[in-house]
Amino acid sequence: MRNVIILGSQWGDEGKGKIVDLFSERFDIVARYQGGHNAGHTVFIGDKKFVLKLVPSGILRPGKQAVIGNGLVIDPAALMSEIETLESLGVAVPGRLFISNRAHVLFPAHRMMEKMSEGRPGRVSIGTTSRGIGPCYEDKIGRRGLRIADLMDRGSFRARYDSVMEEKVTIAKAFGIYEALDLDAIRVEYEAFAERIRPMVCDTAILLNEAIRAGKTVLFEGAQGTMLDIDHGTYPFVTSSSASAGGACTGTGVAPTRISGIIGVSKAYITRVGGGPFPTEALDGAGDRIRKRGNEFGAVTGRPRRCGWFDAPLLRYTAAINGFDSIVITKLDVLDEFDNIPVCVGYRLAGRDLTEMPPTVAEIEKVEPVYECIPGWRASTFGISSYDQLPPRARDYLAFLETRTGVEVGCVSTGPERNQTVVRPGSRLEKLLA
Repeated sequence: MRNVIILGSQWGDEGKGKIVDLFSERFDIVARYQGGHNAGHTVFIGDKKFVLKLVPSGILRPGKQAVIGNGLVIDPAALMSEIETLESLGVAVPGRLFISNRAHVLFPAHRMMEKMSEGRPGRVSIGTTSRGIGPCYEDKIGRRGLRIADLMDRGSFRARYDSVMEEKVTIAKAFGIYEALDLDAIRVEYEAFAERIRPMVCDTAILLNEAIRAGKTVLFEGAQGTMLDIDHGTYPFVTSSSASAGGACTGTGVAPTRISGIIGVSKAYITRVGGGPFPTEALDGAGDRIRKRGNEFGAVTGRPRRCGWFDAPLLRYTAAINGFDSIVITKLDVLDEFDNIPVCVGYRLAGRDLTEMPPTVAEIEKVEPVYECIPGWRASTFGISSYDQLPPRARDYLAFLETRTGVEVGCVSTGPERNQTVVRPGSRLEKLLA
């Protein structure tokens, strides 16, 4: 059995798209288990750039199957646009992409509700993408959502759609939002979407479990990062789904006993988009330098990312939450020109050393990071594909991260292309992928 979860170990944007694309060659199926089209995975193949939002990165590998699990919320318009873009770039989608009939459907009214919520006087802005993801998950948990299975049944869909959407318009008006929504036109549009995706819809939990019983292998793909997990992240500055490893089971219907390994993805530094605490954020010129060298702008939104230094206490926490067997360090080359590289090795709060992650935003915002400075290597690591070819001080940096986090660095990314990657011989990661 070789079924592996790959997910972000920080606040997202760690480079998971490339890593999933790279490793998916060794698996039969790639399954996405949570989130919506608010998360973008960017993959470079030759001179082509692919930005995937809902479709798993494994679709870029010929012959591989891709599954959109029940844990996602799906905007059919965004999904169809993404499929059309992939096909225009020569990617075969029909017969390879499968959509869970239990995933929830996102409507324009959800975007309206999110704008209303984010703009409400007195509310602290979370910094969402305003794509309606949160309100759609609210409907799911509130047991009033519409699922793909409902969309497939035109008769019952019409009645439920009218009831749910009229309620949202009433709520919006109560808050002074009079955004024009032609509910009838939207319903007709979504009924047309239903016919276009119908051949792809199935019970993906059955599909995945039967495939595993038949000896096929599955790579589970997370979106966002652990620190944005609804339970374990920096609440309320989080996403609305379970972005940690546990979400792979609830978001696909595959039991934990079927999982053989968990791989975390982490940048050689750290970034964050939107609001929320960020203990190691570099607010000086170093942050700007990292952003420029790393092209740190959102794949979906284009927003500049906040940048800072590697946070070992944070990764120790996310390793405990997820049970990482190994981590992939991405964007090592971004640090090539730094003389010295600070690494946060501990937290202090009110004069005492912390041994665990504070549960509240108020406490995390007051945390004082404790740094150790590591000598830079001042040499190019870009494109290196062998661990032994890395500069000695770059290897020292990686070894330091291993020591301070307690997790093996099993792979290093040295550029955006597939071949700009180093898998360490003899590592646990190599054995998981064998």
